[in-house]
Amino acid sequence: MIIVMAPGSTEADLENVKKKIKEEGLDYHLSTGSSRTIVGVIGDKKAVSRLEMHCCLSGVEKTVRITEKYKLVSREFKGENSVIDVDGVKIGGGAPVVMAGPCAVESMEQLLEAAKAVSEGGAQFLRGGAFKPRTSPYDFQGMAEDGLKMLKEAADINGLKVVTEVLDQRTVDTVAEFADVLQIGARNMQNFQLLKEVGRAGKPVMLKRGLCATIKEWLNAAEYIMSAGCDDVIFCERGIRTYETYTRNTLDLSAVVAIKELSHLPIIVDPSHATGRRSMVRPMSMAAIAAGADGVIIEVHPHPEIALCDGDQSLRPEDFKFVMEDINRMSEILRGGR
Repeated sequence: MIIVMAPGSTEADLENVKKKIKEEGLDYHLSTGSSRTIVGVIGDKKAVSRLEMHCCLSGVEKTVRITEKYKLVSREFKGENSVIDVDGVKIGGGAPVVMAGPCAVESMEQLLEAAKAVSEGGAQFLRGGAFKPRTSPYDFQGMAEDGLKMLKEAADINGLKVVTEVLDQRTVDTVAEFADVLQIGARNMQNFQLLKEVGRAGKPVMLKRGLCATIKEWLNAAEYIMSAGCDDVIFCERGIRTYETYTRNTLDLSAVVAIKELSHLPIIVDPSHATGRRSMVRPMSMAAIAAGADGVIIEVHPHPEIALCDGDQSLRPEDFKFVMEDINRMSEILRGGR
C-alpha cells in the first residue's frame, strides 16, 4: 500500500503517519517527488489492511493499494524515474553510463592497461570480476580480495568507479569496501539471502537478469534488495536462455521497455554476455541505447586472445573507442529528437 501525502502536509503530519505505521509493526520507504511525498508501506497483509482502515490521518490525501507483489520497485510507488547517484556519476539521469573492463581481474598489468583504455574511451566505471562463478570447477575462479584491491587501485588511478560481482553473503562487506556498485550476477538473481544482505550493505546494487527469469521474477528479486533498505537498484539485461545457439544468449531488448513501464528504476544492457560475440557488441550497444537503456556494460580486454575467460566477447581497446563514438552519437540523436 502507498500513502499519498497532501501537497500542504507538514513534517509533523508525516512523522505522525510514520509513527502509526510502526505501531502496526510495519515498515515504510519514502519517495519524495516534485509535488508529492509518498510513503510505501510494507509488511504483513493483515496489518496493512488494519492501517488502511484507520488511516484518516492529518495530511493524508489518499491511500492506494499496489496490486503487484513488487511494491517499492513499482511505477505505482514512484511515478518519476529514479536517478542513482554514484559519487557524482548519475545512472538514469539522461546521458548513458558506460561500465567497461575485463571479465576477470588477471593481473595488475592487465587491469591498468584496460582501465586506461576504458577511461580514455569515456567510460565512467571499471568492471572486472574478482570472484568468478564458472560452470566448471577447473576454470579460473578469480583473484578474490587481491583482485578487489587491484580493481580499486586501477580505477582510482584512472578516475573511474568500480562495479564488481559479489557471490557470497560472507564476502558482501569485503566487496563493499572496494566497490562503488555491487553486482548480483545472473546465477544469483534468486539467491534471496544474498539479495537481502547486499540490500543492507549501503551501496548501490546492479541486478542482472537470471538465465531463464521472467520480468516479474526479476522485479521481485529487486524488491528483496529494496525491502532490505537499498533504494539504489539498477537492472541489467544480459540476455536469456533460448533455443538459439548461434549467440551465447538471446538479448531481450523488449525488457528495457518493459522495465521502464513497470518500474521507476534505471536499466542498463550487457551486450557482451548477451551475444557472446565481439562483432555483435557494437550494434547491440547502439540498439540498447535506442531502446531507452540508461547505459551499457561492456567487456574490454587489452589482449582478448589470451584472456582467461570470455575472450571471444571482449573488445580490444581500439574497438571500444568506436563503440563509444556510436553510443554518444546515438544518445545525441535521441536527445535531439525529444
